[in-house]
Amino acid sequence: MNLELNNKYALVCGSTAGIGKATALALATEGVQVTLIARNEEKLKATLAELPQQRNHDYIVADFSNPIELKAKVSEYISENHGFHILVNNTGGPKGGPVFSADVDEFESAFTQHLKCNHVLAQAVVPFMKDENYGRIVNVISTSVKQPLDGLGVSNTIRGAVANWSKTLANELGQFGITVNNVLPGATGTERLSEIIKNKSTKTGVTIDDASNAMKNAVPAKRFAKPEELADAITFLASERAAYINGINLPVDGGRTKSL
Repeated sequence: MNLELNNKYALVCGSTAGIGKATALALATEGVQVTLIARNEEKLKATLAELPQQRNHDYIVADFSNPIELKAKVSEYISENHGFHILVNNTGGPKGGPVFSADVDEFESAFTQHLKCNHVLAQAVVPFMKDENYGRIVNVISTSVKQPLDGLGVSNTIRGAVANWSKTLANELGQFGITVNNVLPGATGTERLSEIIKNKSTKTGVTIDDASNAMKNAVPAKRFAKPEELADAITFLASERAAYINGINLPVDGGRTKSL
């Protein structure tokens, strides 16, 4: 299938590892000119070197704990270079733990890094998308928007807020050829999953292998997702072929989520 992504510009957040990095590679392979964005410049340079070199890929160094600075840097980039047809919002999740014992600051920090930063980035990129009559905003969040996950209280709360923001934005922007969708990863082979498994091992007293196998057995597919499998779903939603898919939550979880 020709995804018709040649000569498109994409801004991919959290693109130095895991799902973000896999997505940057997948989009670049489809002919997209990718701008990476993350806080670690050395990791950005390393990822940049891995991208196919047919296009002039580049990067922006920004910290998602400061949405005002983030918006300023992206807006400056757009004014000096080009806008973006595709925005992939992807940020590392909050630390785990019961919701009742979470400190208020944990909610504020997660709300800033996820919803506020998603919002300022959308505001920065949408004018160009409107001019082009083509826009794809894909938010990488969590299956917890359908089924809250035990031990991830703050994440469950903030992911729900992002999902509802996204659906509202999809309704407002659809008339301009812009779609807004959410990809909901299940257990995916990333550094964050390794941390979750380690925490489960520590709390339950089982080995890391046993904790890992228990999580796999909760998935009908009996395995973890590869980051590349999430990237493929994101790349499709970013394409011309997905023009009439708007405002959805797409679980990529091997069938783990119980709800439809």
